[in-house]
Amino acid sequence: MAYMLVRHSVKDYKAWKSAFDSKLDLRKRYGEKSYRILREDESPNDLVALFTWDSLENARKYANSAELKEAMADAGVIGKPDIEFLEQAAQG
Repeated sequence: MAYMLVRHSVKDYKAWKSAFDSKLDLRKRYGEKSYRILREDESPNDLVALFTWDSLENARKYANSAELKEAMADAGVIGKPDIEFLEQAAQG
């Protein structure tokens, strides 16, 4: 299984989530299968997102796309996101 883990801060979670939801078709075109959004308890604008992708190659293409950079800017992402690409090694 291919995963992309993203950490970043946003100006306003509610506005960011609305923008994020509006890009579902874009993410699906790049191969996203599912996602989970996690927020820090004491800092709800600090996010961790775990995405499942059809391949690491497609996840990397999406992460490097101009479309994602534009979407993040429009959604109020603060600073440069931390993005990691992961493969499942085990499950319990």
